[in-house]
Amino acid sequence: MELKYFRLIKTIAEEGSLANSSERLFLTQSALSHQLRDLEERLGFKVFNRSRNKWELTSEGTELYKLANKLFSSIDESFSVIKEIKEGSKGTIKLSAECQSFFHAIPEFIQKMGMLYPEIDIDVSLGATHQTISQVLSNEIDIAIVTSKPSSEELTSIKVYEDEIFAVLHKENSLNALPYIEASHFTDIHLLINSFPLDGVSIYEHFLKPNNINPKKISAIPFTEITLSMITANMGIMCAPKWQIAPFKLSDDIVFKRISKNGLRRNHYLVVKSANRNKKYIHDFISNFEEDFL
Repeated sequence: MELKYFRLIKTIAEEGSLANSSERLFLTQSALSHQLRDLEERLGFKVFNRSRNKWELTSEGTELYKLANKLFSSIDESFSVIKEIKEGSKGTIKLSAECQSFFHAIPEFIQKMGMLYPEIDIDVSLGATHQTISQVLSNEIDIAIVTSKPSSEELTSIKVYEDEIFAVLHKENSLNALPYIEASHFTDIHLLINSFPLDGVSIYEHFLKPNNINPKKISAIPFTEITLSMITANMGIMCAPKWQIAPFKLSDDIVFKRISKNGLRRNHYLVVKSANRNKKYIHDFISNFEEDFL
C-alpha cells in the first residue's frame, strides 16, 4: 500500500470532507475521489462512510487511520534524527601533533577528508608541540597526535600508527661499524634535534631518558634540510623514522642504523577528550584516520 493512500486517509479523516482535503493536499476533489475509489477497490472494503456533508471512517478505515498516524509519526522522528546527524556532521577540528614531522604524512589525508566530508574543516595547529595534551584538555585543540599514551581519565587514546626510529648518520661515523646502537653510545655523540624541550624528543623520551643517558652535545635545528647537510658533513647524528626522511634527497654518504638490538619502535596515538569522542564529525575523522594509517 503506497504512502499516498495513508496520507489520503489521514487527511480526509481529519478534514472531514474532500473539499477541505483538496486544499490541504493540493489536488482536485475529482483526483482525490478517484484515488479513494481505487484504494477501496484494491482493499475490498470501504474506508469511509460518506454522505453529502459528513465523512466517517468505517471500522476498517479506523484501523488504517491509526496505522497512518503511527507511520507518519515514525517518519517525522526519523527525519528529526537525520537532521541531528547532519548538524552533528559539521564542525571544525583543530589538529596538532607532538612530532611536527608527522604533518608530512597527512596532507593527502586532509585532502581526502575535504572531498569526502566538505562539512568538516580541519585546522592544523603548529604551536608548541610539547603542550599538546594540555591543549586538548583546555579545548585549545580537538585532536592531538602523540607518541606517549596519556593517563588522564578525561581523554580517549586511539593507537593509529607504529614506526621505528633509526639513527641517521654519516657512513664514516664510528657508530656505523656497530651492528646496532646502544644507549651508552649516545654519551659521546652530537645529537641533532628539531626543537627543545628534550621531553618532546622521541629518542630522548623513549630511549635515552629511561637509560639515564645524556648526549655530549645537543643542537636544535628546525630545518631537516640543514640537519641532513650537517650529517653529510659528519657533524652529528639525528634520530628519526625513515618515512620522515623520505621526502628529502639523501647523500650516498648517509646511512640508517638500528637503535638497540630489537629496534626502537614507538606508537602514535590520536588523543581526544572523551566527552567529544562520539560527536559525529570527530568520529568520522577518527574512523577515516584509522583506516588510512593503521
